[in-house]
Amino acid sequence: MSAAEHRPFDHRTLLVVSTNYAPEMTGIGPYATQLAEHWAASGARTQVLTGMPHYPAWRVDERYRGAWRRRETREGVSVYRRRHYVPSRQSALRRAAFEVSVLAHGLLAPPPGRPDAVVSQMPSLAGGVMAARIARRHRVPHIPVVQDLMGAAAAQSGIRGGGRAAAVAAAAERYALRGAALVGVIHESFVPGVTALGVDPRRIRLVPNWTHVAPPSAERAATRSRLGWREDTPVLLHSGNMGLKQGLDVLVEVARLAPDVRVVLMGDGNQREALRELAGSLPNIDFVPPAGTADFTDVLAAADVLAVTQRASVLDMSVPSKLTSYFVSGRPVVASVAGEGGTAEEVRRSGAGVLVAPEDPAALLRAVRALAADPAAADALGAHGPRYVARHLGREAGLARYDDLLTEALGEARPDAPGGAPRDAQGRPRR
Repeated sequence: MSAAEHRPFDHRTLLVVSTNYAPEMTGIGPYATQLAEHWAASGARTQVLTGMPHYPAWRVDERYRGAWRRRETREGVSVYRRRHYVPSRQSALRRAAFEVSVLAHGLLAPPPGRPDAVVSQMPSLAGGVMAARIARRHRVPHIPVVQDLMGAAAAQSGIRGGGRAAAVAAAAERYALRGAALVGVIHESFVPGVTALGVDPRRIRLVPNWTHVAPPSAERAATRSRLGWREDTPVLLHSGNMGLKQGLDVLVEVARLAPDVRVVLMGDGNQREALRELAGSLPNIDFVPPAGTADFTDVLAAADVLAVTQRASVLDMSVPSKLTSYFVSGRPVVASVAGEGGTAEEVRRSGAGVLVAPEDPAALLRAVRALAADPAAADALGAHGPRYVARHLGREAGLARYDDLLTEALGEARPDAPGGAPRDAQGRPRR
């Protein structure tokens, strides 16, 4: 029975706090959007407190420039946008100014009314703190979902001044998480970090991200021709945010080492211009804007190899959301990441890629050439991705886990639970 049919949250008022939301198409924005729209379809009066669209370009969308506050209705969801500072370049000080501006304006002008529960998406410190304060003010459950650990990110990502910021970020995370009714994490590798912030492990629930894009539909050869990619030239594609933690200079070095390989960086981010400068006049590297929703996975599927990269220091603070889209495309993934981190574990679990040492362009290039030299093996490896998505990353199953999380926090029984008993976020009846 679908959520819309039994409307489990009818007459409930739910507040989702997420710095990112539609029309942003990458990062956590699509997850916050689909979650809020799902709950609106489930009968809830759903509100979203968010910022002005700015990610991954770290520039405010031109349709929102100059706006101080804005209220929109999108697919039955009341969206309250608040203006905030958007740094074009990243440093610990600029990131702090961003977070403070989000927090101050959000607390100054929260959505009207009293919610029954507050759910926050937390790579944003401000979003987590703001949601915790709103929930405490109204004495309702707060349910933060950890997509990134910002304290660890400050220490591991290489951002200027990050070491000094890590303790402050961890303190904000501790404030947001310790008083929560339940805490969701998108990957089990986050559990030790969340526990270290003072959260009882019994209150942690696993709520993995789902794939939010459609499978490819166009002919691969036709897409390559449209993009100007020659059939006899291997294409290594990275899609998504171009930030510090990605360590994308390794792909620039691959292009420098291998004139016979075309490296494509598709997306935007605060390191884009620095990467362009590093690439100089290399003829075999392209910087292209994000593909539109209609042909995004067609572009991914047209590449020979998809790259996910992280700095060697990134271990337990992030699992890239791009992986769910990569797996849908059916192309093999080469992950230049620390072997003990959550990203590496997800690639291993999917069976759809290979791991190489981080920040090692020669190792990455060897893996790309091996896959390009054996197209049948590359196709077979990539084919594991859609199967993994079908088994574990479906949208319906992902949203159902959030329904369970919310139901448990509200102390209610879901209509489809055995005997009417409430269930935890893994679908098990609560004892």
